[in-house]
Amino acid sequence: MFAPAELLPNAISELFAQASYSGVITLADRYALMAAVSNDSLDEEERRAIDRLLRAICRGRIRPSNELSTVC
Repeated sequence: MFAPAELLPNAISELFAQASYSGVITLADRYALMAAVSNDSLDEEERRAIDRLLRAICRGRIRPSNELSTVC
């Protein structure tokens, strides 16, 4: 059995800020979002940030990338 994924404090807000700034959401970011969504301990602010990220992706403001990181 795998241990449940634990997010670092402020991980969602950092992910949101980075994706908003760069206009890109990486593969690692998407895996972090999947872990966050499967975690039932998110507060309302984190859930709203995830909703805003998904809305920005749907509208084309943020594009998914298959790169693991934006840092080369």
